[in-house]
Amino acid sequence: MGTKPIESICIVGGGTAGWMTAAAISKILGDADVAIHLVESDVIGTVGVGEATVPHIRLFNAKLGINEAEFMARTKATFKLGIEFRNWGRKGDSYIHPFGIFGAPSDGVDFHHLWTRMHAAGLAEPIEAYSLPVAAARANRFAHPNPNPRSLLSTYSYAFQFDAGLYAAFLRDLAESRGVVRHEGKVVDVTQNAETGFVTGISLDNGKQLSADLFIDCSGFRGLLIEDTLQTGYDDWSHWLPCDRAVAVPCATNGPLTPYTRATALDAGWVWRIPLQHRVGNGHVYCSDYVSDEDAAKAVVEQLESEPLVDPKFLRFKTGKRRKQWSKNVVSIGLSAGFLEPLESTSIHLIQLAIGRLLDFLPDQSWDPMFSHEFNRLMDLEYERVRDFLILHYNATERDDTPFWNYVRTMPIPDSLTEKMESYRERGVVAKYRDGMFLDASWIAVYAGQNVIPQNHDPRSAHLNDEDLARHLVQIKTMCDAAANSLPTHIDYINHIGANAN
Repeated sequence: MGTKPIESICIVGGGTAGWMTAAAISKILGDADVAIHLVESDVIGTVGVGEATVPHIRLFNAKLGINEAEFMARTKATFKLGIEFRNWGRKGDSYIHPFGIFGAPSDGVDFHHLWTRMHAAGLAEPIEAYSLPVAAARANRFAHPNPNPRSLLSTYSYAFQFDAGLYAAFLRDLAESRGVVRHEGKVVDVTQNAETGFVTGISLDNGKQLSADLFIDCSGFRGLLIEDTLQTGYDDWSHWLPCDRAVAVPCATNGPLTPYTRATALDAGWVWRIPLQHRVGNGHVYCSDYVSDEDAAKAVVEQLESEPLVDPKFLRFKTGKRRKQWSKNVVSIGLSAGFLEPLESTSIHLIQLAIGRLLDFLPDQSWDPMFSHEFNRLMDLEYERVRDFLILHYNATERDDTPFWNYVRTMPIPDSLTEKMESYRERGVVAKYRDGMFLDASWIAVYAGQNVIPQNHDPRSAHLNDEDLARHLVQIKTMCDAAANSLPTHIDYINHIGANAN
């Protein structure tokens, strides 16, 4: 006779994390006899003001059976081919981190080694010139990738930019249609088992009491259950990622609808631009040690392409993660689990990963500690690898024009990142992971875009002469430009597939 399965789940907090969790669990558990409750309060606002994502979100939506065009219309979404970074390596620089590959190998030698050799000889354009998704993004063009792997139009992926509040509402409708019960109210008390410390129930400000076997903490930065109640502790990474505040302000679109997010480095942080169908999301992520809130708000407003639609909204945060994202019978997901600034649009992906890991290790009432241990180990790896990729953007800079950039350029960095950067600088070796979301092309995009160039290239390319390689690069660029220009404009494609919100 097997161990008794859990019979009830309570999700504390709504927003993007809460409703993604509710929608996924209700779909995957299907006909299982598990009661799923979600508690949220209309009085407590959510952080989401507009979200950019990475391509993994498509897999999440597909598993939920979501129609892409309907989802885009409901959330006023646009397509995303990558992120443009301005002023990161040097002032005046611009490069795009695309969701796709660079170039094509030759005689088994990876393209970035060929490019490194030709760059050193002064015979190559910036590496993004050999990327189809970059060419398409720069031209404001988009179409779904071609499923034929032999086609150049198959060499990229895509994500979305959408209104986070509308996405949560969309998923709420989906979750409630599958039996999730929503409770309005603020949590005012938490009860625990005196012997085990497990959370046994919560009390709301309206007098309602809820109990459950498994609690999922989606309460945001506060970590109502994982920290306030269980006190799991927090790994503070602000010495590596010192930005600790953000101010967000949307504006109307003034210009073509771009299929990419933008991150522009300023004196003490950076500003984002996320184009949606109905508006542009903007914000300034900054370090309060180097700029005041007033000046930070002024800096982002000065970057706007049109008048602000609402007053600026300020947020405070501390980059890092919980020391245990799963403790006892509480699993933290979203901001309650940790926060890594939105530079590479990883917030929703980390939510998605946590949901997937939880479903992989869904406990029964034996509460085998192996499940929580393995969940925490894998999520720690994911957070640390995203952390290193974000630190790379700051540390791999030549900027010395402000105290902030001097700090991040010269600060000690994690050993794990030092090893990656040294391997790349020495001979273009890109660290490979079994776990970790950023593949070779992502690291290469930032390295090359911020002037981190290998000192040596793959010796297997020695038999290739410069003339042949130069022709190879010209051919790739010509093909990428032609393929990009064959695509419809971004807005025309949104209209064509019926994804327009109007």
